[in-house]
Amino acid sequence: MLQQDTRGAAAGGQRAADERFMQEALEQARTAARAGEVPIGAVVVYNGEVIARAHNLRECNEDPSAHAEFSAMVEASRVLGRWRLAGCTVYVTLEPCLMCAGLMVNARIDRCVYGAADPKGGALGSLYNLNSDQRLNHAFSVTKGVLENECAAQLSRFFSQVRAQRAHGERNLVIPDDYPRRRQGASAAAADPSVLEPAIVVASDSFKGSATSEEAERWIATGVRRVFPNANITCIPLADGGEGTVDAACAALDGTYRVVQVADPMGNPVKARYLLTAAGQAVLEMSSAAGIEFSDCTHDAALRASTYGVGQLVMDAMGAGANAIYLGLGGSATTDGGQGFLRALGARVLDKEGRDVPWGLAGLERAAALDLEPALRVLAGVELVALTDVSNPLVGRRGAVRVFGEQKGLADLPTPRGADPTTYASYDRWMIAFARLLDDARERHAHLLPEPLPKARRFGSVAGVPGAGAAGGMGAAVLACGGSLTSGVEAMLDLLDFDNLIRDADLIITGEGAVDGQTADGKAPVGVARRAKRQHKPVALIAASRAYELDPVYKCGVDVVVTALRRPMPLDRAVQPRETRHNLVCAGETAARALLLGR
Repeated sequence: MLQQDTRGAAAGGQRAADERFMQEALEQARTAARAGEVPIGAVVVYNGEVIARAHNLRECNEDPSAHAEFSAMVEASRVLGRWRLAGCTVYVTLEPCLMCAGLMVNARIDRCVYGAADPKGGALGSLYNLNSDQRLNHAFSVTKGVLENECAAQLSRFFSQVRAQRAHGERNLVIPDDYPRRRQGASAAAADPSVLEPAIVVASDSFKGSATSEEAERWIATGVRRVFPNANITCIPLADGGEGTVDAACAALDGTYRVVQVADPMGNPVKARYLLTAAGQAVLEMSSAAGIEFSDCTHDAALRASTYGVGQLVMDAMGAGANAIYLGLGGSATTDGGQGFLRALGARVLDKEGRDVPWGLAGLERAAALDLEPALRVLAGVELVALTDVSNPLVGRRGAVRVFGEQKGLADLPTPRGADPTTYASYDRWMIAFARLLDDARERHAHLLPEPLPKARRFGSVAGVPGAGAAGGMGAAVLACGGSLTSGVEAMLDLLDFDNLIRDADLIITGEGAVDGQTADGKAPVGVARRAKRQHKPVALIAASRAYELDPVYKCGVDVVVTALRRPMPLDRAVQPRETRHNLVCAGETAARALLLGR
């Protein structure tokens, strides 16, 4: 009896909660009616709180997808920062149609509660039962008829008024002149920009040491709302193969995180995380195993830093069932040509006496032979794709040593044997010699290499391939193993369906910590800008610091660079979370105001 009473009380509590949230949906429906829209309203509830509200806006926005529950679910995803709405309940005054019910399936909601049934188009009980169709990959519960009479009465009153208007010669729904649409005329905006509802996409890279991509976008969006409180803001997690790549991939792929202990660049144990999907795709960040934060960036450390831990990550992914491995190469502390990575896969790099060479770049001075066969056999049947954030070749003026050596510590002290510390000539010769070993090994074991993809770049030597110099030569090592190189940001933008997401945008805001000459070589903001310019969208780039000359960046499609610092401050203060948040909020406000300049 006690159990029955408890169940009854729980059911009564659920009914009361459903009615309370449906009242909020009804209030949204009344707002729609006042705007001349069919009065349908919706709210999304998560952990007992309303996180999104919306009403029908098909006429006002001239948008066939602007159904109340559809818009509410899109807003809920922005609030939660993920496309999956697991744990959410959608309350809507009218039974959802096929489009909206389909989105509920795709968004993985837990439950839908609706008021009035729709015998002409309902997809959750009237014409279809999309929520329980066993052919689909998700099911959710449905509660029907909550405040059904109130919901139905609202619709009946509205259509009675419409019929009366038509009887008097009024054929169209009346939309008040002062009701905010997605795109307003210049006169309304000039008087009060807060009435605008511009569509703004925020797609920022992380600000290393200060903010993740998700945090940066959230704070930039807060600044945008200072200018446009009603803006339709879409935040897209972004990465270019460096820090944040795994998290950005998780937003688009259905997978789980794996954590494994590997060696950092100095040989110390460190825990690294990667994403593994049920389809056998693995997304790895080189920076999690061989990132710059693991090295003290001294000259000695730069010579010894190894990519061995990256190879351990790849081995673990293959052991877990991965058949396609996407390896982000950004943010590394290494310049070893990938020799540590190859050795972790079973390859041997030997000196003239047949002994294993030392770890790191220093070992390449002695490298005289390379046995690549064990690594190629281990990788058989596995697609290996390196996601690069730069297009530098392995050697030469724009090679791995000369361009990236200083930031990894190679300029800390004069190089050994009198080599010029400015040109790194000796180090580049070591890398050139190692490239020959990679090329020779590829030629000897060509029968073990996978068939190149139809559109794959053909090359004679790994040394000159764009991107081969990424991560201190890891790109070259991947090529030697029969893998491929692709732009990290382009791959991620394709994965996130970026082109479609910005189709209706009025402004694109992107960002990264420092904007300089390297930004134009394939960094995330330039990838965003190029895509945006194909659709003639304005682009604002927010940066913590910028170089004196940025013509290459502007030529790639960036319209304005906004520096984030509000006032002069030391670096150790600027990177503190509170200061970073305030700086990015103000920068987001400044970027948003760019939309008002042409009005």
